[in-house]
This record gives sequence, C-alpha cells and structure tokens, in this order.
Amino acid sequence: MDDLKTLDKRYEALTWGVGFLWIGILGLIPGDQNGLGLLGVGLILLGLNLGRSLSKIPINGYSTALGGLVLILGLVVLLRSALRLPQFELDLFPIVLVAIGLYFLFPGQKWTDNR
Repeated sequence: MDDLKTLDKRYEALTWGVGFLWIGILGLIPGDQNGLGLLGVGLILLGLNLGRSLSKIPINGYSTALGGLVLILGLVVLLRSALRLPQFELDLFPIVLVAIGLYFLFPGQKWTDNR
C-alpha cells in the first residue's frame, strides 16, 4: 500500500513539473498559444490518470474530467477557424481558480486515509 502511495506522489510531482515546464515553454514562444497550452494541460492531466490506472492506483475522477474538458476546450480554440466558430474571449485565470476551489470543496478519495 505504501508503495502505491509513493508511486502516486511521484506521478503527481512529475505532473506538476511537466505542467510548469509546458507553461514556461509556451510563455517563451511569441504569439497566442492558448490553444496549445490548454491542449497540453489536458493531455498532462489525462496522462497522470492513465499512469495511475496502469499502475493499479485509483484514478482521480475530478482531474480526469478536468483534463478531458481542458483538452476539448484546447481543440476548440485550435480549430476555431476551421469550425467557423465566432471569436470569444475567456479569462482563463479566474476559471482555473474556480476549478481549484471546487476541487478542494468537494471531498473525495483524496481526503481518505486508508491504513
């Protein structure tokens, strides 16, 4: 059991590291990179839960749903002109804060301590 918890903590640390690296790299590239940023964050979150699943660690439903939603939003932003969608402005930072707040408000498996 402790091995799985340790592995899960490693996966989480790796995910945070890759996430910050991804955001930093996109910040260095000139131009609007919102679509690529969202797409990458969605893939990172889904990759975390794929790694958990393959290692027989319970996945986090919230981060899976958030990863899927962010992935879809990133695809919509990238394919906006091909899909002929109207231009829309959405402040990402307040939405991220709301998502983080909801994560902490709704207890789930992250709060249980199985010994």
